Amino acid sequence: MAPEARIKSFLKNSATALCAGVVVLASFSLGAEAARRHYRSHYHHLPEVAAIPPRALPYPQLPLSFEIPGAQYLPLAWADVKGWSDDDHLAAYKTFRASCRSINAQTGAPEPKALAGSLNEPCRAAKSLELNDDATAKTFFEDNFSPLRISRLGEPDGFVTGYYEPVLDGSRTQTDVYNVPVYRRPSNLFVRGYNQASVSLPNKGSVYRKIGRRKLVPYYDRGEIEDGKIAGRGLEIAWLKDPTDLLFAQIQGSARIKFDDGGTLRLNYDSYNGYPYTAVGRVLIERGIIPREEMSMQKIREWMAQNPDGAKELRRQNRSYIFFREVNLSDKDEAVGAQGIPLTAGRSIAVDKSLHVYGTPFFIEGELPIESDRAKTSFHRLMIAQDTGSAIIGPARADLYFGAGADAGRVSGRLRHPMHFVMLVPKSLDPGLRAARLPVPDPRPSEKIAKLFPQTKPKEPAKSETVAIAGPVPLPAPRPVIEPVREPRRHKSRPHQQ
Repeated sequence: MAPEARIKSFLKNSATALCAGVVVLASFSLGAEAARRHYRSHYHHLPEVAAIPPRALPYPQLPLSFEIPGAQYLPLAWADVKGWSDDDHLAAYKTFRASCRSINAQTGAPEPKALAGSLNEPCRAAKSLELNDDATAKTFFEDNFSPLRISRLGEPDGFVTGYYEPVLDGSRTQTDVYNVPVYRRPSNLFVRGYNQASVSLPNKGSVYRKIGRRKLVPYYDRGEIEDGKIAGRGLEIAWLKDPTDLLFAQIQGSARIKFDDGGTLRLNYDSYNGYPYTAVGRVLIERGIIPREEMSMQKIREWMAQNPDGAKELRRQNRSYIFFREVNLSDKDEAVGAQGIPLTAGRSIAVDKSLHVYGTPFFIEGELPIESDRAKTSFHRLMIAQDTGSAIIGPARADLYFGAGADAGRVSGRLRHPMHFVMLVPKSLDPGLRAARLPVPDPRPSEKIAKLFPQTKPKEPAKSETVAIAGPVPLPAPRPVIEPVREPRRHKSRPHQQ
């Protein structure tokens, strides 16, 4: 056959085979599609299974009536508040009404705290009530508040200290005797978020020294100020004899300075230099100079008087420095607290302002050394939060105000004691109402099921038994790397084409 004929024959046979393959593939595709349709028509209608509803939590997420960070609290009945019936409720009511004047005058949104604006309701009720006897004052508190035992999380009690207003001798001008300056707030002291002309600035947070218009640096600490960094700028309000007097006036936050001409100057906290407060008493305890059980303000004063060089170094351990402002008060008026109203001796307390609202009543109960260092005087008194302090931190922490003068200073200087705290919460925030809406927990499993799944505690080793502690287990040695041996390829013999 000629070459051209052979090529034509090959192409004809290839086309015939290709068409046959296409027919086979098409028939196969049609069969698969028919099988799929058959499956869909007979098996895709499966029975629908109802969705399992999510199981409800045993305790629903009810909104908290109020919440104090880091605190634990327990609702009480009035009968369970020890010493409640023995207090002078009328005196507490008068102090509470003094706070209400400030609360009723407030405008705007309430503070974002546990009690927030809940004191407005009892304060509105107290505004029109001129009570004159203890029984009606006691009824007022019981009708408008619920008692709540409160303490720091994990601790059974709160903790109290005392403070007072020192009465100091001073001079309006510097002399050889009176050479310790009392400073007012410097004009270059700056706190973010506050106008430098504000009446008072916070006692916590960052404080800066402003240089020019924009540059801010940390303010001078106590040592630098005592060395004269701000001297001669006209900031001196008065002059004292002893730097220890100034230190304790700064710790108390107020002072009365009596002059030789019979005049009196009243000073109150205005601002601070931004450094955290360090208790000089704690430093003396840590150094083993004064035992903890003997620590008091009088002990600190005695040690500083006997060790002037050590006193200078000790003062500088507390880098915080307080600046004062003059207040227009008579000798009969008490010091003004952070709420902006005069304090009441024996009824006003300083609390942690970041947690509590001014005007909150606290019933404080326990034993305090009121009469002497070793006396255990029963103390059960309803007191009102009207002040704060940089060292007062925690939900059940209070500084009790005892008034002005040496006697008040001796009593307050002895106080460092645990006490029971009962917080009076307005009825609108009664946590018992929320607890009543909580469901009863699931029942415990039956005894039969409990026997099937006994829970045994792990055996504790005896005291005399030696417990072996396993050391770290070493890692196994790495496996050797073995290179596989390649076998030579075997070539299959092919017959030679002829």
